[in-house]
Amino acid sequence: MPAPEPALCDDQVNAGPGGAMTDDVGVITGDLTIQTTRRADNLVHVAIQYTGADEWYTLTGSPVSVPDGELEQYHERVRTAVEHGEGAVAPT
Repeated sequence: MPAPEPALCDDQVNAGPGGAMTDDVGVITGDLTIQTTRRADNLVHVAIQYTGADEWYTLTGSPVSVPDGELEQYHERVRTAVEHGEGAVAPT
């Protein structure tokens, strides 16, 4: 039996050139924290913040549909996109 999906995944990353696009404040760059969470409606929400800040922003393209049991793999795709930069959005 597979291990249960975690409630959330989070990582600290350094955004690549061009940063990550948010719905709230546009592009953010630098040292960022990403948090990926499965909501009650089964969609996955990606929040992002400047590491150490209080404010969280929605990564553009979030929420998205992600199959059950694949939250960690999806979070890794988000992390890779943000590390790449270029106005990264939530992968589809």
